Amino acid sequence: QVQLEESGGGMVQPGGSLSLSCAASGSIFRINVMAWYRQAPGKQRELVAATPTRLSVANYADSVKGRFTISRDSAKNTVYLQMNDLKPEDTAVYYCNALIMTTISSQPKNYWGQGTQVTVSS
Repeated sequence: QVQLEESGGGMVQPGGSLSLSCAASGSIFRINVMAWYRQAPGKQRELVAATPTRLSVANYADSVKGRFTISRDSAKNTVYLQMNDLKPEDTAVYYCNALIMTTISSQPKNYWGQGTQVTVSS
């Protein structure tokens, strides 16, 4: 029905940068929110950054403020995560998330990407 396709994961040295992207496709009527989550081994999945579609604002986890930037291209149904000054503790699987109203359902639904591994190590 709706799919989120992620790309951009990989390995980087501490202090380096990496950019993730996620494109939504399918029977999309409206995307309300797009966000990035991450999950490290033995940890719960946590919100990294989120942005409502209707507002030019974004929320960030305290641990990434000043280093990560979330952005979107509404015309392409795509969300990005620019990660700068990466630290070893940023190592995790990063997941794209979107709250989407489809052309079929009357209620918005959360969709998840498959996840992409980000490893920060020297």
